[in-house]
Amino acid sequence: MTTTRTGPAVLSSEQPSTPVRRAAVLGKPIAHSLSPVIHRAGFTASGLTGWSYEAIECAESELPDLVAGFGPEWAGLSLTMPLKEAALKLATSATPAAIAAGVANTLVRQEDGGWHADNTDILGMVRVLREAGLGVSRGRHAVKTDPPRLTVLGGGGTARAALAAAAELGGEVVTVVTRRPEARAELEPVAGALGLTLTGLDWSEAPGAFEADAVISTVPKGAADQLAGEVTWRAGTVFFDAIYDPWPTPLAASAIAAQVQVASGLDLLLAQALSQFEQFTGVEEAPEQAMREALDEAARNR
Repeated sequence: MTTTRTGPAVLSSEQPSTPVRRAAVLGKPIAHSLSPVIHRAGFTASGLTGWSYEAIECAESELPDLVAGFGPEWAGLSLTMPLKEAALKLATSATPAAIAAGVANTLVRQEDGGWHADNTDILGMVRVLREAGLGVSRGRHAVKTDPPRLTVLGGGGTARAALAAAAELGGEVVTVVTRRPEARAELEPVAGALGLTLTGLDWSEAPGAFEADAVISTVPKGAADQLAGEVTWRAGTVFFDAIYDPWPTPLAASAIAAQVQVASGLDLLLAQALSQFEQFTGVEEAPEQAMREALDEAARNR
């Protein structure tokens, strides 16, 4: 696999009445995904009437054959669990960030028929954390120069993106809390590739890891609920919870009650989709407002 790319195919400005360019989100389960809502709203706002975006349920073992069967009308794919590692393996080129993290959430069809892998979760997470206040100077003359201290809950694919985001934000040491020591061991090469020092803690030690500038929860629904009654939130901490249904999670609710700045999985879902949309379509700037409004409405109506 190389890190070079030729860029997406140039698209015609003339859009026929029937779909000629296709994209989709793949994963298992996938019926709950709001990605189709976001991208379809983007197509409409950008005048791309010849585009479609769907949700396709796909297990990891099924991914290579499924993607191999896609014709030239397929422009891009969004990948969710459990496909992020497999997506990177079948790509013919990839961004350095995706390679370092070892996972990809985006595949873009290239002119030669191959697929270019990216991980838009990384910069999406950076954006979400910065918008929530991480690294923002407080006070008129305040200057924050120290590397941010980050804690990551979980050891899966989203945790890998969180480590890459930590590196992008200037972090040097990241505390990772997992239920299994093996999960932390699997993250060690990722941390090394990103120039990070990883400090590992068992799940029983999690309450003591919230004295950080940002706490990023990447664990599945319900896994961190019991921590809501065990942690003490520090003023100025940013909490990002990758879950968006149900919302707020008990842990997020406890952070809100403590007046800690909180970001949700919906924030990340939109942020990472903007780059995907631009890479799939060739549109210079995704119509963020239209995509955000569609996402918010769909989330309210779930």
